[in-house]
Amino acid sequence: MPLVLQALVIGIVQGLTEFLPISSSAHLIVVPRFLGWNDPFLNSASFDVMLHAGTLVALLVFFWRELVDLLAAWFASLRDRHIGSDPDRRLAWLIVMTMIPGALLGVGFESFFDTFFRQHVILVAVFLALGAGILWLAEQLAFLQRGLDNVNLRDAIVIGCAQAIALFPGFSRSGMTIAAGLYTGLTREAAARFSFLMGTPIIAGAAIWEARELLHASLSSLDVVALGAGMLGAAVAGLLAIAFLLGYLRRHTTLPFVAERLVLAALVVVFVLAR
Repeated sequence: MPLVLQALVIGIVQGLTEFLPISSSAHLIVVPRFLGWNDPFLNSASFDVMLHAGTLVALLVFFWRELVDLLAAWFASLRDRHIGSDPDRRLAWLIVMTMIPGALLGVGFESFFDTFFRQHVILVAVFLALGAGILWLAEQLAFLQRGLDNVNLRDAIVIGCAQAIALFPGFSRSGMTIAAGLYTGLTREAAARFSFLMGTPIIAGAAIWEARELLHASLSSLDVVALGAGMLGAAVAGLLAIAFLLGYLRRHTTLPFVAERLVLAALVVVFVLAR
């Protein structure tokens, strides 16, 4: 398959799995291996930047009104040095709080996460299964009584730590943050919406941090087209995944995603043993 089409497929996988609670990092490691795609471009920092940019575009397009309101409220709170009873100011600062654990862990161990788990794929299967267990347990403990307006500082700390844990491929950022939201008593839709809103700055930060690699990259015309295909696939698939999940969780549980994670973990184990 031509590199451009491979990039498009990987972009679609990124867009879907970034927002569905099934782990984008795990799928990006195992899908090319399953398909026998070993072009170094698909594992390059440049391609990773564009995949993050695509998912960021999906978030900005879907949540642009909420994000504009939250950003304006955050700047207003800095200007006034006061949060008060404004729910947007409060939510904006809670989102800032959720970023701290993941940012510290990501900056400190970036090279480790980028290389170690690509060489030890069996650990991805372990984390997929553990993440499935955490999501299942959260469903059993959930009492689903609180909306987005009821998120407090304790919730932000718990969900922020869950986001940091998701740096290990297989746990899933959306999966762990939604599970943490359910554990704190949020409804499924509120947990997913908060997960997406808090994911916007962390994904933007990751894209900006990794974009420095583009300054040193030597790209051919084919690479540029493939980068665009990957970004487009991630953006369109991401938009569809966000819309689907928010609608789905209004009426259904996350248990089908638990099952998908376990199936993928089993396939990874079989794949590793077969090799």
